[in-house]
Amino acid sequence: MSKAERTRQFIIERTAPVFNKLGYAGTSLSDLVEATGLTKGAIYGNFENKEDVALAAFDYNLGLVQEGQRGGTDSSHSVREQLLAMPHFYRQAFPRMQVRGGCPILNTAIETDDAPPAALRQRVQASVRRWHQRLVLLIGQGQQTGEVRPEADADRYATLFIALIEGGILLARVADEAAPLHTSLDHVEHLINNELLT
Repeated sequence: MSKAERTRQFIIERTAPVFNKLGYAGTSLSDLVEATGLTKGAIYGNFENKEDVALAAFDYNLGLVQEGQRGGTDSSHSVREQLLAMPHFYRQAFPRMQVRGGCPILNTAIETDDAPPAALRQRVQASVRRWHQRLVLLIGQGQQTGEVRPEADADRYATLFIALIEGGILLARVADEAAPLHTSLDHVEHLINNELLT
């Protein structure tokens, strides 16, 4: 990477947990300066404005989640292994997510539900759509290989999995303990093992 690219990446990595903890509205320029140790001019020399930094930070935070979801699985693994990797990831990752401010999808979705910036809300919506589509494709693949019951409604199960995971994270944050999330993940595993798979 060039020096400019390294500086930009440094800013993203340092500000990503700040935006995830404080939110877009709660993050000030002084927070960004403090997190990076750079001047306002150095930050805005690499980004157009605060929104531009926030979008890059969201993408970075989301990338950490997506990388973790895919960790240890690829197309050579069975559909069962790939589906069960999702609740396994959230069980292991929840303590680390808490340190970084929680789930970036949930945090940003709640904050931008009725507040700007629109571009950040659109980024969240797109990320949830992609997650949903990946699950639908994976379930469809399992139906083709005979691992998943042919009558299973892929769209329904994808929606249920996302709702259970994100809802479990929300309840765990409110309770300040992982138990509600583990309950939700137990149910995701039950649906996969007892309803979805053949």
